[in-house]
Amino acid sequence: MQRRLLRLLATAIFVAFGALRQNALRGALTAFGILVGVAAVTTVVALGEGATRAVSGRIDSLGENALIVSPEETVRSGIRAGDRQGVLSEDDVRALAREANSVATAAPLLTGMTQVMFRDANVAVQLTGTSLEFFTIRAWRTERGELWQRSAETLGEKVCVLGSAVKADLFGSEDAVGKIVRIGRHPFRVTGVLATKGQGPFGQDQDNVVVMPVATMRSKLQPGFPGSVHRILLGAKSSGATESVEREVTAILRQRHELVEGSENDFRIRSQEEFRRTQEGILGVLSSLLLSVAAVSLLVGGIGVMNIMLVSVAERTREIGIRMAIGAREIDVLLQFLIEAVVLALLGGVAGAVVALGAIEGLERLLEWPMTLSPRALLIALSTSSVVGILFGFVPARRAARLDPIQALGRE
Repeated sequence: MQRRLLRLLATAIFVAFGALRQNALRGALTAFGILVGVAAVTTVVALGEGATRAVSGRIDSLGENALIVSPEETVRSGIRAGDRQGVLSEDDVRALAREANSVATAAPLLTGMTQVMFRDANVAVQLTGTSLEFFTIRAWRTERGELWQRSAETLGEKVCVLGSAVKADLFGSEDAVGKIVRIGRHPFRVTGVLATKGQGPFGQDQDNVVVMPVATMRSKLQPGFPGSVHRILLGAKSSGATESVEREVTAILRQRHELVEGSENDFRIRSQEEFRRTQEGILGVLSSLLLSVAAVSLLVGGIGVMNIMLVSVAERTREIGIRMAIGAREIDVLLQFLIEAVVLALLGGVAGAVVALGAIEGLERLLEWPMTLSPRALLIALSTSSVVGILFGFVPARRAARLDPIQALGRE
């Protein structure tokens, strides 16, 4: 039984390839429709996976188990107020580090944009005032030199560390450690240069930054309420402690800010996992949209296969009648045309996978994302093209198999 089935399949495949060779151009044009669809679907799948890995890497660059506490918009007298200076303070930072059991460390954050100058070079940078705990949470080491001493935070010394992009813009290949740069009206001594972090999860250049003690920034460059900070950076003790951190921080800050029961929080806590879920949700919607568009092209390719197979059945009616007259059964004719459709679709699928491989390599260089033609995507390409061949080839194959031999032989 198995030998008979194999012989039947081999005969059907041989006849199918013979028919495709006789109409090579028509078959190639039909397979091109499948090629476009499979290449589009495969590329979109790889693009989505690459984007997810790239975004995940950028979120991981924020640090180890990091959370950010920032002022929240609140409604007062029917008017919604935005971030308010003075809501968060360095006292809050110390209280969280001391009282929250799930918090490993905490750091204050003051941020702003400014110009940094060295000799005749001038560059706009993101300015950050913080404490040494900031570098621990962000897992950010120095590439050259060192961080400032703890005493610099207490004394408000005019010292800073540079991001790698700032160092390159101001100093080029020259060593920056120990040099004096001017920020605003004040000279600052460079103690170190940070290792490269790359692009952040929101598209910002993390290396275009100058970091200094928070007390120095508040007193010299950004005067404000004593002890106030823009945000608080927290490091959880473990990745599974995020929810515990949020509960503890919420309770501590509500108590410290004297918020009555039922009132809104005047702060908001965002975690790396929240950023990750948000970004992956956006990418999922975009990937689904692109995949649906790519699937339309695959559907069009499938309709092309059906159309060409119907034409083939009409052209080869007499051939079908002769085969059935000399003993071919319905299953033989059905398999012949069905396999012909599947072979046509598979050729397009294989060619589409090759085209997708080239497109993925080009996009990887262009976008600088980690993209590969994964085995899953390749399996999708080949299985999809096979399914398209079966689905859109079945109707013409069944029509061919159900032809009356006498009527088929009477046609010219």
